[in-house]
Amino acid sequence: MSTDRPPGQAGQDSTESLVWYAAYGSNLLEARFRFYARGGTPTGTTRAYPGFRDRRPVVRSAALTLPGCVYFSWESRVWGGGMAFYAPGGRAGWPQGVAARGYLLTTGQFADLVAQEMHRPVGTDLDLSRVLRDGRDTLGDGRYETLVRAGDLDGHPILTCTAPWDPATVELRSPAPRYVGLIATGLHETHGWASDRIAGYLAGLPGIEGIWDRHDLNVAVDRAVSHGVVLRRGSTLVSDPAEAPCGTGASAGRAGSGDQAATGGEGQVGGGEEAGAGLDDGGDGADQAGRGSDHPR
Repeated sequence: MSTDRPPGQAGQDSTESLVWYAAYGSNLLEARFRFYARGGTPTGTTRAYPGFRDRRPVVRSAALTLPGCVYFSWESRVWGGGMAFYAPGGRAGWPQGVAARGYLLTTGQFADLVAQEMHRPVGTDLDLSRVLRDGRDTLGDGRYETLVRAGDLDGHPILTCTAPWDPATVELRSPAPRYVGLIATGLHETHGWASDRIAGYLAGLPGIEGIWDRHDLNVAVDRAVSHGVVLRRGSTLVSDPAEAPCGTGASAGRAGSGDQAATGGEGQVGGGEEAGAGLDDGGDGADQAGRGSDHPR
């Protein structure tokens, strides 16, 4: 049964269990994720995010490494290039190991995040029984309307959103420089990686590998990391740590067979449940028409 509540109000049932939301695209950057949690309209876009009904801070966040691969496909109306998708099983020849960020949310907060990703009204809790049981649940035919269970960490399932298609059947598309910059900034913020490691990781991703010139990629990453912030609200940096809703000093501990990292509390999600055999997190942007998010997560 689903329950409806107006935005800004938390229900008792929303705290009954917690789940990790795994971000692997622009929501690696906490300032970007904050629009989903608190609401607002990002600079340069026309979309107003309602935010979570339950406005309490995120329980904590942690750096994660997920099984599978991130690839870029379709075309974002926001960035003008490919969007990031998560493929748990990847495809022959693709790299394995996804650098992600986990946000530990109540199930009600997760439902509101998913609703905003899918361009649906917030206010309806999700039945997560199928994705928790089977590792995957398709809620619609939109590009981010498939839920995937990518593992477990500290007794809580790790969930994210992706597209329903088989990644072996899609045409890859290069992401736009600004989107690459957002991801690079998020990787630096979440994992503490230096520019060269970020560029090396991105260079191997399908949609970038063999398409982006490595020098151009290095320059884009260096610029993003050196500036430290990509998103701005007017003249105010929206990634001001004083505004951070996430717990500080979070440590992910162990997930499956992975080890805890010394920096940022990285959890290696290797032995947890994977979603199905075959089949993604993203989220940003301007108003979109139709169902399904056009936000590279």
